[in-house]
This record gives sequence, structure tokens and C-alpha cells, in this order.
Amino acid sequence: MDSPHPSGRPISGDSLTVGGYSTPLPEKDSNDSLRQAAALTNTYLTGEPSPTPRSNTPSVQLAPLLTTREKEVPSYYSEGPPALVSEPPPTSKPKRRRPFLLLAIAVGALIAVILIVILPVYFTVIKPKNRDRAVTTTGSGSSSEGSSAGSSSTAGAEAPQPTPTVLTTGGDGSTITTEDGSQFVYSNKLGGFWVSDPEDPFNNNAQPNSWTPPLNQSWTYGKDRIFGVNLGGLFVLEPFITPAFTLMAADSASGGLSQLEDHYNTFIASHFPTEQDIAEIAGAGLNWVRIPIPFWAIDKWPGEPFLANTSWKYILRVLGWCRKYGIRVKIDLHTIPGSQNGFNHSGKDGQINFLDGVMGYANAQRALNYIRILTEFFSQQQYNNLVLIFGIINEAGYTTIGRDNLRSFYLQAYSMMRDITGIGEGKGAYMSFHDGFQSLASWSDFMRGADRVALDTHPYFAFSHSPALEPLATGTGLNAGGVWPARACNSWGGNINNSRSAFGVTIAGEFSNGINDCGLFLNGVGGGSSYGGDCSFWQDSSTWNSTIKAGLNLFTLASMDALQDFFFWTWKIGNSTAGLVESPLWSYQLGLQQGWMPTDPRTSVGTCAALGAGGPQFDGTFQPWQTGGTGAGAVEPTETQQWPWPPAQISHADDPVSQLPSYTPTAPVATLPPPALTPTPTKSIDVGNGWFDSQDTAPAPTTIQGCTYPDPWNAIDADVPPLCN
Repeated sequence: MDSPHPSGRPISGDSLTVGGYSTPLPEKDSNDSLRQAAALTNTYLTGEPSPTPRSNTPSVQLAPLLTTREKEVPSYYSEGPPALVSEPPPTSKPKRRRPFLLLAIAVGALIAVILIVILPVYFTVIKPKNRDRAVTTTGSGSSSEGSSAGSSSTAGAEAPQPTPTVLTTGGDGSTITTEDGSQFVYSNKLGGFWVSDPEDPFNNNAQPNSWTPPLNQSWTYGKDRIFGVNLGGLFVLEPFITPAFTLMAADSASGGLSQLEDHYNTFIASHFPTEQDIAEIAGAGLNWVRIPIPFWAIDKWPGEPFLANTSWKYILRVLGWCRKYGIRVKIDLHTIPGSQNGFNHSGKDGQINFLDGVMGYANAQRALNYIRILTEFFSQQQYNNLVLIFGIINEAGYTTIGRDNLRSFYLQAYSMMRDITGIGEGKGAYMSFHDGFQSLASWSDFMRGADRVALDTHPYFAFSHSPALEPLATGTGLNAGGVWPARACNSWGGNINNSRSAFGVTIAGEFSNGINDCGLFLNGVGGGSSYGGDCSFWQDSSTWNSTIKAGLNLFTLASMDALQDFFFWTWKIGNSTAGLVESPLWSYQLGLQQGWMPTDPRTSVGTCAALGAGGPQFDGTFQPWQTGGTGAGAVEPTETQQWPWPPAQISHADDPVSQLPSYTPTAPVATLPPPALTPTPTKSIDVGNGWFDSQDTAPAPTTIQGCTYPDPWNAIDADVPPLCN
């Protein structure tokens, strides 16, 4: 199908015919402005308006702007318009009128030639210059021509022209104008198209590629494949993803944390996803993103060193871009009060104080409230087709917190979420939780009967603490990659398939090309590496030859095939102060640019079989209750009896939970604001109020008056204070 013209109208005619004269139009790719001028000339001469832009949604299989009827009807511009002057009816004395008739024809032909020659020049050269000075963008997203203050409707005045309009959809080759006025060309060779209509800002018609359902159609787990990537380091900083910025943020003399908003605003431009990055993600055949977010996007409590209430508007902006390009979203609450795992991406490196230690229960109360606020927001109709999975905690410290207490928390979070959303397919997002780096099989008996719960796993070879010296550069084709591709298939494929059969929806929320743990700051600032060789080679991709890249490519394809539904960690790694990406094994975008990542993830299908890897298979069919169908909703009573909330005891606390510090539910609940729509629509748009369930009116937790709480981020060895429960 022809690429859409910038005017919003397809130009498909080969000539313009006026008064019997046929003027060839230039080729579509040679001078679209002249073709448009010819169409405007047609309107001017004949009085017939050019067809107005259609608001119809493109076909889900293509990236069109034409409706079915427009494809069937001959081109508007190839049909000959009516003659300028009708021929007079024949009379009984034609010979007397012949000289006058010949003269009229000659004059008419001369006028037609002049108009055909002069008007295109006017419309393509003179008029655009005037229009550039006069065009304004209306609230509806269309452009209108301003008129001079002294203009008047006198004879000889310029005839009104059709109002230029802003494109609201387009496919491969279309020009995107971003909110700051910059432009780029959308490249998507896989049948995707974008949709962005200021008059319909929550439009879900976009489609990232031909095989992924558009947002306005259901996602079928087991049939539709998640080809995803993480937007790591954007809202939750990790030193190895933004190494230069991490050092800058630590520089308090230059502003420290106050520089974070600049990072949110430009991370995508210089380090992380701008709108163009989201467009590139769709163009790479990916159809989901996982977005790690911090709890301080909602609020922070006194004494916490976070930049609060700042990142939320940027989270909404990224969600808007995802909607525009048809990308589905898994939101992941990456940070938890007190830290759920002691890693830097949890909010604080060091101790675990979530469900652990004296403040463990109080921090869990706060965590549940943040999960509640996010569930209320993303369950609104404006986001129900966009945010399909909500990961409630990232990589909780299983061995420290303990299986029983984690299960107790997950059951409580599930009950709270489904009280808000209701039960059944389409009612709110899937709840997902991480496997705690335990075997997937250990979770197979958990949450039987629960409505739409997904198990998240993060398989990595990089953190196995092995020297990882097996060679990668061993050839090309199926001989590439040494032992690594088959190892991915055999280590991950069977376990994933068994979990799908036993537990239900199971996804790999993270994986990478890290066959070793080489990478600047990968193990934290100042952290070492367990790799047995020289990491400098793996930290500079400019030194890699074609066999290294072939090995990485096959390893990637094998990993994708084994995991089935996945999110690569991560889309982009920022440059170090040395001016290069020093963790290249973790950058999807860099791999695309330099040739070791697949340009179409579907090419991964069948890789493990081609490598001779066997193991259990999954037929793609989940039990109805696992995806919100018959039987979904009530968790088996034996589970809630075995893992009640709150638990009676938690790790590293000598006193029972009933005597530990807690918070009282007496504070107003924070409500997340909706996006500010730009440009402002001309009609009323329901943007939501941030709160899906109007019946959910319980107050939020807050401190108990008279209690002197220990530091909630450092309370493992603290004494239990009085008056705090």
C-alpha cells in the first residue's frame, strides 16, 4: 500500500485532467508537494473539494490510511473533473457559431494551460512560504491558515484552500513530529503502524507489527508471544545502565538528586528512550516493554533521600508513546520501602528491611498501599488495554525473608488487587511476582484457582559466579556460540514449559546476553567480577569480530526460543565517561546497530530444536482459570489458612509481629494524577481520576502519634520501641 501523504490524503493518481488536457503528475517519491499542489489546483478549478482525511482505523494486518472503500474506488485525483465551461447545446445553425466556438475553445485552452502551469508553481513555491508564516496548530491537532488583518473578500482575492491536517496515523516511512517539534522517519518493515490523535488520546488502534494484535484486541496467552525489552535505568537508576549519570547524581556540589528530572526528561534522548526509542522498539519486532518504577513516584516519607512526585509525569509520557506505537506494558514496582533485596535497584544497597527485622512488617504495610494505589490507577479504562501485567515486587530476597512470609504477602496483595478490579478476563492487570531465584517447580502448588497471576523468572548465566571461559567464537550458523546456545535451551526451556503446564502463565521478565559478569559497574560501583579472563574485551564491542557476533546472535536466538515470553534486560546502556558502552552484552539497541541482535525475534522460533535440545513442551493451552476464565477467583482455602496475613513471626525479629512497630490506617490516600493532554483536545476527554474503585475508601497507613520509630531502612538490630503498635 502507498505510504500516506503528509497532508493526510493518499495521492495515487498519475495525471491531472482539466478541460481535456492531461498533465502528468510526478512520481510519488519525487515531489509530493507538487502532487499536492496539483490536487489543490483541481479543487480550485472545479470547485470540487479534495477528499477530507478519514478517521477510520487502519486494518490490523497493514499500516494503511485508506479505508476499504477508498481502496476500491478509483483514485480521487485520477478521475477527470468536470470541464471549466460546459459546451453549449447544438443548434440548427452551427456554422454561424463556429468562429465564436473555435475562439472560445482557443481561449479556454490558453486559460487552462496558464492555470495548469502557474497554479502549481504558486501552490508549491509562493503559497507554502506564506503558509509557513501563517499556519497555526489548532486544538484538534490540525493546522489552520491565519488571515492577514487587512484582507478582504474583494474580486481577485485568493480563494479559500483546504485546511492542512496533521497525520494521526502512519506506517513505515511516515514522518513523526515529536512534542518538542523535532522529526524522525518511522522505520517499521514488519507491518506496524502508529496512531496518535489529539482528539482521541486514548485510542488503542495502533499495532507494532503484523502478527501482534493491536491494543484494542485481546491478548491471548499461550498463542500470542511476548517479545519484550526492559526500559531499565530510566526511573530506577542502576549504575551500569547510566554510568556517567550515576557519578553525576552522586556529585552533590553540582546538584545531586536535583539533576534527576533532567535525566527523566532526556534519558531517552541521550541515554534512554525518547519517543524515537519506543518507535525503534516497535520497528525491531518487539511488542512489549517492562517498565521498572519506584514507589517514590507516588510519595516519600520524611528522611528518605529520594526525588519524590517527579517521575510520574514522565512515566505517563512513556506510556503515551507505548500506546502510540501499539506496545503493551508490564509495570514493575522495582523498589519497596526498607528494600526487599538489599540491591541498589531496590532503593538502597545493604540490609533487607521488608518483612525482615523490627521494621519489616511496617514496611510491608507501606508496600501494600503503594500496590493498591498503582492498581487503582492502571485498572482505569484508559489503561486496561495498555498495562496488562503488574509486577508487584522485583526479586524479593527469598532466602532472607523466607518462603512462608513471602507467600503470605503475595496472597494478601492478590486479595486486595482483586477486591479492586473484580474477577475475570479484562478486569485489571495480571498480578505477577518473582520466583525469588528459586526453582520454578517450587511454585507449582501456589495460588491454585487464583485469577490471572503470572510467575516471573530472571534466568542469568552472568551471576552464576563461574569463570565462564568456554569460547563463544566457534564458527557461524549452528556452529556459532560454542556451548552457550544449547546451554540456554537445556537450562531454561524445559523448566519454563513445565511451569506453564503446572503453575500457569510464566514469563522471563529479564534475561541478557551476559554469558559472564563483565561490564562497568555491573556488580555495583567498585564491584569485581568472577570472570576468569580479561573483562576489557567484553566491555568494548568495537573489538568484536564476526564470529563473536555470530555466537552472540545464536545465543540470543536460543535464549528467546527457550524462554518463549521474555523481556530482554535492557533496551539501552548509556555511554561511560570514556564515551562508549562498557556493558555491551546488556544493550538490545547496540546489538541491533552492530549486528548481534535479531532484527525480527520470530527468527528465534525453532532454534533449540535445530540445536538438538529436547525436553518438555507446552502446547499453548492454559487452563481456563489461569487466564481469567471459568473457575478463576478464589484461591484454595488451605493456602490462606497456611499463609495468613499478617504472619505471626518474621525473620530477624525476636518479638511476634503483633508486638512489632506498625502504622495506623488513618491518613488520606495519595491518588496519582492523570496525564495533561497536549495539545488540548477541542472536546471533553475522560482522562480518569486515578482511582478505579470508588468503593475503596480505606485510609492509608501513617505513623502512630507518640511512637519513636527506628530507621525503617536500617532496623535489623534495633530495639522494639514502645507505643508503636
